[in-house]
Amino acid sequence: MKFASLLSLLAAPLLASAFLAPAPKTTRARGVVSMVQSKALPFLAAPKKLDGSLVGDFGFDPMGISDQVANLKYVRAAELKHGRVAMLGFLGWVVTQFVHLPGEIYAESNPLKAIAAVPLISHVQIFLFIAAIELATLDRTYTADKPWDLGFDPMNMSKGKSEQQMKDLELKELKNGRLAMIAIIGLMAQTAYTGIPLFS
Repeated sequence: MKFASLLSLLAAPLLASAFLAPAPKTTRARGVVSMVQSKALPFLAAPKKLDGSLVGDFGFDPMGISDQVANLKYVRAAELKHGRVAMLGFLGWVVTQFVHLPGEIYAESNPLKAIAAVPLISHVQIFLFIAAIELATLDRTYTADKPWDLGFDPMNMSKGKSEQQMKDLELKELKNGRLAMIAIIGLMAQTAYTGIPLFS
């Protein structure tokens, strides 16, 4: 009985904390500076430069990359470029399971094996295309207010949109890009591990 009473005394604060409102998301550093908690990782303090001013900034930076760069917009532009490439890569990964260019060298359904199946000149063409885009947008990458905005909008999705609507579109693109980066890594890992195409 004494043991049960002691156990209940010890467990009471833990049980009570589960039903109490969460503590304010600030912590004191040496009793002077107040640090905001990360939205993505509430048990960690948000990185200094990730103040929420950029669309899609939830304070997620476990590797501390934001503390190592001078221009945070450059990092955002790089993240969006990777996200856009990943979205195209995911689409290409699925489409090439069913659609191929004419010719025996393009008939490989395994995307990883297809890399070695095509001639070197095909890879050179892709590299030169990427290099041309990078060179054409080099000035914007370091000087523009929104270096990720290349003015490419063939479907006029930004036409007539308010500032808030544009922020919503930017957030959707960013989230889809982040998801696509994780997805393409998963596709590559699965194909490399199993050795068979995604749809076989």
